[in-house]
Amino acid sequence: MATLGDIGVAAAINILTAIIFLLAFAILRIQPFNDRVYFPKWYLKGIRSSPLHSGALVSKFVNVNLGSYLRFLNWMPAALKMPEPELIDHAGLDSAVYLRIYLIGLKIFVPIALLAWSILVPVNWTSHGLQLAKLRNVTSSDIDKLSISNIENGSDRFWTHLVMAYAFTFWTCYVLMKEYEKVAAMRLAFLQNEQRRPDQFTVLVRNVPADPDESISDSVEHFFLVNHPDHYLTHQVVYNANDLAALVEQKKSTQNWLDYYQLKYTRNQEHKPRIKTGFLGLWGKKVDAIDHYIAEIEKLNEQIMEERKKVKKDDTSVMPAAFVSFKTRWGAAVSAQTQQSSDPTEWLTEWAPEAREVFWSNLAIPYVSLTVRRLIMHIAFFFLTFFFMIPIAFVQSLASIEGIEKNAPFLKSIIENDLFKSVIQGFLPGIVLKLFLIFLPSILMVMSKFEGFVSLSSLERRAAFRYYIFNLINVFLGSVITGSAFEQLDSFLKQSAKEIPKTVGVAIPIKATFFITYIMVDGWAGIAGEILRLKPLIFFHIKNSLLVKTEKDREEAMNPGQINYHATEPRIQLYFLLGLVYAPVTPVLLPFIIIFFALAYLVFRHQIINVYNQEYESAARFWPDVHGRIISALIIAQILLMGLLSTKGAAQSTPFLLFLPIITFFFHRYCKGRYEPAFLRHPLKEAMVKDTLERAREPNFNLKPYLQKAYIHPVFKDNDYEDSRFDEISGYCIEDSDEECVTVPTKRQSRINTPAVSHASRGSSRSPPSK
Repeated sequence: MATLGDIGVAAAINILTAIIFLLAFAILRIQPFNDRVYFPKWYLKGIRSSPLHSGALVSKFVNVNLGSYLRFLNWMPAALKMPEPELIDHAGLDSAVYLRIYLIGLKIFVPIALLAWSILVPVNWTSHGLQLAKLRNVTSSDIDKLSISNIENGSDRFWTHLVMAYAFTFWTCYVLMKEYEKVAAMRLAFLQNEQRRPDQFTVLVRNVPADPDESISDSVEHFFLVNHPDHYLTHQVVYNANDLAALVEQKKSTQNWLDYYQLKYTRNQEHKPRIKTGFLGLWGKKVDAIDHYIAEIEKLNEQIMEERKKVKKDDTSVMPAAFVSFKTRWGAAVSAQTQQSSDPTEWLTEWAPEAREVFWSNLAIPYVSLTVRRLIMHIAFFFLTFFFMIPIAFVQSLASIEGIEKNAPFLKSIIENDLFKSVIQGFLPGIVLKLFLIFLPSILMVMSKFEGFVSLSSLERRAAFRYYIFNLINVFLGSVITGSAFEQLDSFLKQSAKEIPKTVGVAIPIKATFFITYIMVDGWAGIAGEILRLKPLIFFHIKNSLLVKTEKDREEAMNPGQINYHATEPRIQLYFLLGLVYAPVTPVLLPFIIIFFALAYLVFRHQIINVYNQEYESAARFWPDVHGRIISALIIAQILLMGLLSTKGAAQSTPFLLFLPIITFFFHRYCKGRYEPAFLRHPLKEAMVKDTLERAREPNFNLKPYLQKAYIHPVFKDNDYEDSRFDEISGYCIEDSDEECVTVPTKRQSRINTPAVSHASRGSSRSPPSK
């Protein structure tokens, strides 16, 4: 069990590590040759120019201004200087709202910490429960004297913890309600003020029913001309272009190798580069590298053209889905938010994702297989969660004094040293757990992709949800309850449901020191390492010295990255859970969490302003998930406190806690009904207002050319692909006037009696198809 001294050693190590990272960043960021690594966003916006193009030779690479080294901390006030409205214009609403999650942590835990340290800590410290426990040979540490463990069983002092639990709950709910209201208003204002975008006029239609007389494209056109005659504008069917995308990606990789060897040859023309054609270039025939890759690219070009023709002509390449665009936002909102058919499994409509966040490969998955895929992933996630605990439990057992002495007895004399003992107990368990979680977000993202979600935001939200569940079960419960996950599951199944909170509640105070070490490793040193960007720094200089030939190459080498929502948001939620659970139990943990929220807010604000370049904008669509997870953490904390008090002889006070989960649940239901619709549906009134204002400002704007190619698969936008063939793939006419646009007449017999005017009959000299 870690003592205050062990915690002090761990704090010293992590604070020193964080300071080293921050100092290294402060020095590296002002060096001219690192400018593109630490300010890539401004380069992508075309605002910043490279300092390497001017000045003396030495000053192009090294900052010789001594004054700038004295101002090495000026990035901190600069990160806080940009006001939120300007930040939204600069980086988008997603980034601004993401930062508000850290602000919520500060708003919740700073007042709670002040209240807990001024009331609960003195109540705990002046009790004598641990002194009585020592008479029964129960071990404890100095930290336990500041926790609820130091209060005697049956003491009236537990009423203080009960009252504080109510105060913490009401304050948390108040902050959450105000933030939900604020973010909902920000989202509606952002959507109303946002510039014209194709997704504002477009819906994604899934599960288009097959018709023996019509193609998918004709069925979609016919359906929306009949059911949305005044608002339907155009559509783009979805193609299964996954094989074509793989060829295009292979060509891109081959082109990169060709560029590399051509650059290598220009630097040393005495020797032409040669490679082996075998696996990974380890064996096989030795050939001229440049000639080899030129031939490979020509071969791939032919395969790409053949695959494109196949996609264009093969009806099986057309999926029963389409992007349908409307003349107005109002028309798109009506279509996206209503049931289109009496059969609720057909003609399923939803808002189309932003064009740049469409995950194209998943659009080719048949809709009927999605349920099966998701069932498979639910089962896979269950086994991942419970099996993952086995290696974590094993390695963490080795990261303890007892585990090392048992498995490596020859090290006993070394680890019994006070310094080594403090490092092992105060630092090693946290770093081991951190290392085991590094690859988990990537695994969960692969699982989300297999499930078939069609947008990057929905992929990240699903992966974030699973990561949160994993943290709850493995990191929190798995660290609190000893033994493997299956042993925990088995023990929980054998006891009644009311005994589970007691089992977990009793263990919570004991594990406070472990979570303190984890917070310092992950939340202090880890966040400081985020701003250093060591990996992008190394890769940029390697690419810049070996591969970069043009300004475009240099932009690609910058790799600004983005907020990995699926990896970072669940981590934040773990801190909310720890803070809410330990606030009435072991308040000493709260300052460590507050430092995390403050440092993370500062670091990520700097990164969002200067570094990250987001792939998409969902207008804070993720906020209801954030709110729901904080609420769930609050309810878990209340139930566990109830279980803990029930084991401490506080039978009279414990029943009063029963009201807290009920109050919290109904508060969540209120917020869900009051604010969540703003994140799920777009008000028709707001859509009509925006349409009316836009028509008044731009009465002659032709919307069809703007929309008709917005949702073409990226592989059909290759520069090598001629515009004429591009238009054939899109299936659209390219005239500016809607009245002159003619499509292929339908073969469907019911079309002759269709009450709506079709494209084929408007402004066309064609006679209607005969029966």
